[in-house]
Amino acid sequence: MTVAVETGLWQLDASASTVALQHKTMWGLVTVKGTFTGVAGQGEVRSDGSAVGTLTLDASSLDTKNAKRDTHLRSADFFDTDHHPEITFAVRSAELRQDSTVQVVGQLTVRGISRPQTLVARLAQADADALTLEAELTVDRAQFGLGWNQLGMIKGLTAVTTRLRFTRVPA
Repeated sequence: MTVAVETGLWQLDASASTVALQHKTMWGLVTVKGTFTGVAGQGEVRSDGSAVGTLTLDASSLDTKNAKRDTHLRSADFFDTDHHPEITFAVRSAELRQDSTVQVVGQLTVRGISRPQTLVARLAQADADALTLEAELTVDRAQFGLGWNQLGMIKGLTAVTTRLRFTRVPA
């Protein structure tokens, strides 16, 4: 699919978007999966075809289907949502390639700590009024102050998968 995405402002459709994570725990024996239910975002496609934007997650909206674990993830041991209620990904540049992939360069901020992040997304669907981007990335939680690791139970990187649907904002 080779498409040109319309220039202008785009708004994230939270009801049609997902941001999920997976992480190995219990010494790699158990995979914890969760979804952020509070997701917002917007972007702008410029006349040269490049794009910028922001994705914001409500850190306290992470749902792993285990209330006790979710409470712990909101605590100062992990996301510290009382002091850092949002996780943000600021897209500094996004370039659509001929193979319908998008090279994304941005900055991920978790717990007030920002780190550069580069990833390749896939333009899964696009028309004049809507587009869907899919991406997978890995995050080293220790780089963001998420170092709690009782008895060495938590190992490896966190896998994040996204499916983000944007709709065009009428001019």
